[in-house]
Amino acid sequence: MTTDEIKIQPVMLVGAGPGDPDLLTVKAHRLLSDVDVIVYDRLVSKSIMALIPASTERVFAGKRASNHYMPQDDINNTLVDLAKLGKRVMRLKGGDPFVFGRGGEEALHLVRNGIPFEVVPGITSSAGCAAYAGIPLTHRGLAHGVRFVTGHSKSNEPLTLDWRSLADPDTTLVVYMGMANVAEIASNLVSHGLKPETPVAVINMGTRPTQQTLISNLGELPTCVANASIKGATLFVIGEVVTLADELAWFTDAVPTKNCIE
Repeated sequence: MTTDEIKIQPVMLVGAGPGDPDLLTVKAHRLLSDVDVIVYDRLVSKSIMALIPASTERVFAGKRASNHYMPQDDINNTLVDLAKLGKRVMRLKGGDPFVFGRGGEEALHLVRNGIPFEVVPGITSSAGCAAYAGIPLTHRGLAHGVRFVTGHSKSNEPLTLDWRSLADPDTTLVVYMGMANVAEIASNLVSHGLKPETPVAVINMGTRPTQQTLISNLGELPTCVANASIKGATLFVIGEVVTLADELAWFTDAVPTKNCIE
């Protein structure tokens, strides 16, 4: 069969959610058994990977802040190359493909190479992890909105965020990938108007049995994180809604919430 005769199947850009396999969408769960090859990220949990049939080809794409096992350009090209072989390809990503997942870049590359695609949204890490920590991202009287930002910059460059806009005491701020720049994040938010006493939740490995939640505030956040020695996927939830975690924490499989504030 020549290349022209190969029927190209749509590449599936699938969100795996934050880690708990029960949070997979019905469509995502079905597709795990209905593709030939899965290109997956480090943040896809082991319990989700265990749902993939042994006969399905797996390609590890890695990806963590400042340490990409497979550079993004290589991932983009891998998806195109596999699709051109006529394989049913899934790109499986932690969280949601279009929320700090670079799914838009992958979709554009597929389109520009004549490859059809579909998107299967996933529960984004901010919503899933905050919910499992007992923190509503919005709550009447505490937060009338929520902002999502990434706390990671390429090539160790300073963060170029609109700090004045982000330092809004009436809005919940969720910071993805902020561990490496925690001191910069805390100091900039305080210097642009948020009080050092502003509550912060540090949620590590959210929705998984190893989930840890540390409660701190902006002033003590860098010390809290340094003393905790946590590793793996971590989110910062910043704002008054964090004060509800003590009453609303329900995820009994998690490591007990720890308060870093003396």
